[in-house]
Amino acid sequence: MSTPDAPRSLAEALRASDDARLVALLRARPDLVSPVPNDLTQLATRAGTRASVVRALERLDRFAQQVAEALAVASDPAPYEELAGLLAEAPRAALDRALATLREQALVWGPDDRLRLVRTARELLAPAPQRPSPTGLGPTVAEATAGMSPGRVQSLVTAAGLPSTHDAVSAVESLTALFTDARRMSALLDGAPAESVEVLSRLVWGPPYGQVTADPAPHLRWLLDRGLLLPTAPGTVVLPREAALHLRGGRAHRDLEPTPPEVAVAREHRPQVVDATAAGQAYTALATVEELLKDWDEGGPAVLRAGGLSVRDLKRTATALDVPEPQAAFWVELAYVAGLLAADGEPDERYAATPAYDSWLELPAPERWARLASAWLASTRTPGLVGGRDAKDRTLSALGPGLDRSAAPEVRHRVLALLGALPDGAAAEPESVLARLRWERPPGRGASDLRAQLARWALAEAESLGVTGRGALASHGRVLLGDTSAQAPLRGGSAPAHPATPLGHPDGEAPAERATRAERATAVHEAARLLAPLLPEPLDHVLLQADLTAVAPGPLRRPLADALAVLADVESKGGATVYRFTPGSVRRALDAGQSASDLHAFLAAHSRTPVPQPLTYLIDDVARRHGHLRVGAASAYVRCDDEGVLDEILADKRAQGLRLRRLAGTVLAAQAEPAALLDGLRAMGFAPAAESAEGDVLVTRAHSHRTPPRTPPEPVPDGPPLPDDRLGAYTAAAVRAIRAGDLASTAPRKPVHATAPGDLPRTTSADTLATMQAAVLTGEAVWIGYVNADGAASQRVIAPIRVEGGFVTAYDHTADEVRTYPLHRVTGVAELADG
Repeated sequence: MSTPDAPRSLAEALRASDDARLVALLRARPDLVSPVPNDLTQLATRAGTRASVVRALERLDRFAQQVAEALAVASDPAPYEELAGLLAEAPRAALDRALATLREQALVWGPDDRLRLVRTARELLAPAPQRPSPTGLGPTVAEATAGMSPGRVQSLVTAAGLPSTHDAVSAVESLTALFTDARRMSALLDGAPAESVEVLSRLVWGPPYGQVTADPAPHLRWLLDRGLLLPTAPGTVVLPREAALHLRGGRAHRDLEPTPPEVAVAREHRPQVVDATAAGQAYTALATVEELLKDWDEGGPAVLRAGGLSVRDLKRTATALDVPEPQAAFWVELAYVAGLLAADGEPDERYAATPAYDSWLELPAPERWARLASAWLASTRTPGLVGGRDAKDRTLSALGPGLDRSAAPEVRHRVLALLGALPDGAAAEPESVLARLRWERPPGRGASDLRAQLARWALAEAESLGVTGRGALASHGRVLLGDTSAQAPLRGGSAPAHPATPLGHPDGEAPAERATRAERATAVHEAARLLAPLLPEPLDHVLLQADLTAVAPGPLRRPLADALAVLADVESKGGATVYRFTPGSVRRALDAGQSASDLHAFLAAHSRTPVPQPLTYLIDDVARRHGHLRVGAASAYVRCDDEGVLDEILADKRAQGLRLRRLAGTVLAAQAEPAALLDGLRAMGFAPAAESAEGDVLVTRAHSHRTPPRTPPEPVPDGPPLPDDRLGAYTAAAVRAIRAGDLASTAPRKPVHATAPGDLPRTTSADTLATMQAAVLTGEAVWIGYVNADGAASQRVIAPIRVEGGFVTAYDHTADEVRTYPLHRVTGVAELADG
């Protein structure tokens, strides 16, 4: 015999559901379908396991949780009207929606007159001394008096003014009837001392437990004698549930939250202003990522032994990017999740750009931004955690382990969806966004509000990345999120608000959970198309000034920017970039193989202003001295046709560390390495050039270090992942397989000798062959037991098509396909019962 709360009863409720409801269940609780259950009984059993129920309860919105909590303290089963009484202030429409969600997720089953909360959920939510109920209610009178002596129970009945009964059970029923009778309960409390009423008022909304001494005060004794406080342990008493509900007016919760809080508008801007601001941030994001990877072009910081960047390297990166350390961590992580940087895998492991970075640089700016933004949306990496501590009190470092949070993509999508539900150009009040998220997914008791932290970080990161502008969702951000209403070159007026659905319902799933890969690619392309006209066009010129600077009034074309980065140093950045020419920067260009005439021609071709005379003199002066000294390998040597220059070097005290000595009138030998000798002479104000063994000048260019091909880090899923591009087809196929398996396990069949209920059928080889051949002739389906090559036994319903050569070919209703089975692996066969 199975109890009413046993999984078989839930299985029968699922069996009565249509396929659409089963698909909705598997989509709302994807852990149930990995692996696909064999039948509906196994599905119901899995849906009632503690881990799965906890996960499902955590994904409910606040009001659905309150409905489940009310059912946990209601009678079992509970009629709809009793539940509505416990939630008296809730609108019926909201209660019906919450019940539909609970039914859809297989947490509640049964008709309205017999609502049942699954047993595991009731155990989790019902009151217990070690785990108080979220409603603040305590145990019932029957539960609290379970270990009490019959005499003590009779004394409680008498003190409450009730006639004594013949046994303890009827006495408890009599006391329960008193506490649930509003008229008699009011009369009893009317005679209570004021101090006693005050004690009850402190316990009524929970926690319902209190402490008493061995000799309680008279007002406590009055409550104890009448059962309004019942002892649960030495020195501990509890207010019974029935009495608390009377004092509460029948309500299970002090404050109900049947509707989600509205997302408030903090300020409104013109949509064009929002888009322009977001585009400016997008351009800055691209420039920052490029600057980061250019800084790491020849090999970045070393990888810590435990993985990640050291605190010192993160500080150095923040200084190089001129941003605070938390923002530097965000840009580093963004480049990592986009697949643009990784560890090189060398013995002395360092971070470096990947080959994908070079391909990314060749893309137009809007497409480069869309790649970064889509990688950010889907990533489970959480840069905001950098600098914090993990469970083992270890520091969490950028690019290191421990930064993945599976809820991050969902929260990012949800935050942006809430912004997208506002009128165009409207910026949300951040605290109202957090309040809405807390309603949709309330944090567990005693748990940190991780989703609120993720939401705060998502708002800041979206602004830095240019998905939002001035706190409002930009048009390209709206399209990136999957909102097709924004797919137009320009927006005017206010877009209709898109109502946000609670995440506990399948319609409220984040777009990333429902969109196919092709749809996401289309969204990325459309976002890039919308962003393109908002980004500034790259320039092919600069403005040279007499103070040896060049001003780039906007972004430069890549060849010009790369050449100028070699010839000059960046002095300041912003809307316009200022480059400064120095002897060192000019020498750098000459070392890279440029000649003075090349540099003059380059500046004349790309300057909208005349080339200033001081800059011309600087280039000529550095070029005249460049290569006058030649440094080669002896260990190292210096040669110069002008002996006076060598005399000047030998006389300089700064050359003592190089340990130079004259070999000939025009040659000095050094014990230092050539690179050290070059640096030392340059520090003394000379412009030496390195030369090869053949005496030719060596052209030095920066060596770009690249990692082997790397794939971006995969997001860490929350539970078993489903193939998102085939989600609908996958769950529908799973439902068909479950239905077929259920047919095999529950189809009525004729009795088979020596087969107990639930066992595989057992028949002789001759009987098996004869039954199979008869089924081929009649076209009837049969029930078989089958053991595969791994020894796993299963039962199946098949329709035999052909029997020959020791094999049966049949349509397998369980697998929904035609299969061939060796007859020697069939344990037995039984005909299905008529009908």
